[in-house]
Amino acid sequence: MVQIKEFRIVMPMSLEEYQMAQMYMVMKMQQQSTNGAEGVEVLENRPFQDDVFGKGQYTSKVYRLQSKAPAWLTTIAPKDALVMQEEAWNAYPRCKTVIKCPYFAKFCLTIETFHKADNGTSENVHCLSEEQLAARQVETIDIASAATDYWSYAIGSSTFDFSKFKSAKTGRGPLLDRWQDHCNPVMTAYKLVTVDAPYWGFGYRLEQALLAGERALFMESHRNCFGWIDEWFGMTMQQIRELEQQGDCLLKEKISKPILLTNAEDCDQRFSHNSERHVQQVVHT
Repeated sequence: MVQIKEFRIVMPMSLEEYQMAQMYMVMKMQQQSTNGAEGVEVLENRPFQDDVFGKGQYTSKVYRLQSKAPAWLTTIAPKDALVMQEEAWNAYPRCKTVIKCPYFAKFCLTIETFHKADNGTSENVHCLSEEQLAARQVETIDIASAATDYWSYAIGSSTFDFSKFKSAKTGRGPLLDRWQDHCNPVMTAYKLVTVDAPYWGFGYRLEQALLAGERALFMESHRNCFGWIDEWFGMTMQQIRELEQQGDCLLKEKISKPILLTNAEDCDQRFSHNSERHVQQVVHT
């Protein structure tokens, strides 16, 4: 059964600032999670233009993060098969990401994001039909929350305490109770996640695990967006792009390239810190 869930992440920054924050965050988190055996490999990173999104940036990546998979999943697939391929079309403020796994050929996860200058109160920014709205679940993620679960530890739980945090460059913070109602500037990332894993016996469990994983990733990445504000605030788009290009080169140097498994239709039957120093050097040049 296809699962549809909309996550709303309110952020204490403007739309323009968030674009910089997101690019910086993605680059830094990729560096932190990549080593010789696991991590992120950027295959393509180029401008694109089409009739659907207009102009934007296209990326193609491979994620090798097998050690983060729950134990039950490794009982139905070998660890070297738990590799994800991602395509993303970033035409800010609209973005679309499609994630597939060659081993689970029928699996697909899509994230459609719309960024809006509000505090998470818009009810249908994705223009869903009545049928889709009836199936959609909505959850607002509070980046100031300290709650943790299995996936927050697997993704890598940040240590920011936003009840005490204050940005030196912007003076923003701390984020206290109901901060979303009175902060200025403010914007929201509306992330519509659609996941389909049509496998008998474990498909629903896989879909729920992926939704939980995406939620933890959204929480961690957006906490970092704000927690690292004094690192990226004031940078230009050109500086971000230059930093991104150098970061892609570092990733290629750090990660090996194992062969991807491409056929796994027997799934149903089976069921019966060098990088951070480089970032700082570029930021301060």
